[in-house]
Amino acid sequence: MSGKFPIGIFDSGYGGLTIFDHIRRLLPEYDYVYLGDNARTPYGARSFEIVYRFTRQAVIRLFREGCPLVVLACNTASAKALRTIQQTDLPVSEDPSRRVLGIIRPTVERLGSLSRTRHIGIMGTVGTVSSGSYAMEIAKLYPDMTVTGEACPMWVPLVENREHDGAGADYFVRKNIERIFVADPQIDTLVLGCTHYPLLEAKIRKYLPEGVRLFSQGPCVAESLKAYLVRHPEMSRRLSKNGECRFMTTESEEKFSEAASLFLDRFVNVERIVLTDD
Repeated sequence: MSGKFPIGIFDSGYGGLTIFDHIRRLLPEYDYVYLGDNARTPYGARSFEIVYRFTRQAVIRLFREGCPLVVLACNTASAKALRTIQQTDLPVSEDPSRRVLGIIRPTVERLGSLSRTRHIGIMGTVGTVSSGSYAMEIAKLYPDMTVTGEACPMWVPLVENREHDGAGADYFVRKNIERIFVADPQIDTLVLGCTHYPLLEAKIRKYLPEGVRLFSQGPCVAESLKAYLVRHPEMSRRLSKNGECRFMTTESEEKFSEAASLFLDRFVNVERIVLTDD
């Protein structure tokens, strides 16, 4: 196989870097292109139509970069755009064999073996929680489960402004944790339904009731992608394996590199691009 055929990773902001980090650690041999739509983040409070439009623009750009497989490392994009892209756009694209995967389904698949009470809590952005995507996916696989969502609109800004370790973060984290357990005290598994939230994990654990399991997406999404490539060797054969990675952003290169150092603990070179409908 000649040429570059990397795995595309897309997020509306920087949080998807936590997913990418786990994927690359587990599958270091593959090539990757990471695209962050940082100029238009956050997606969390945007409408379905806008999230779909922006996500579709990013997917098309990654296809043009040679990616036959794209992972939406963003809960909001997975909730509001994935299904339409899979069912409407891919079948009529110039290469219908390309694939776009999300991160909600792999997360949900793991919950069956984790919860004893069958009561699940979802911490996420306004867009992810209001979409009901987690509740719908959980109902398909585990109809006996009760799902409670809690929107945490301040958590992403805390992370991106590097306040996740500060005393101010405690107020907002404690407030949201208390609220979801008032809504359902039987929750025994709490899902971090936003890729930024692992950076708040120490604060979250501080206010969790005893015995509650905290579930982060990164490891299970990486394991799910590995399993997908085993099940689909025809896709694995299409992907180039040089261990290389490129980064693209719609924001300034300097700002992205600075933020990436927070999520990846290393400096990265990045290319600035513009996303359009064309």
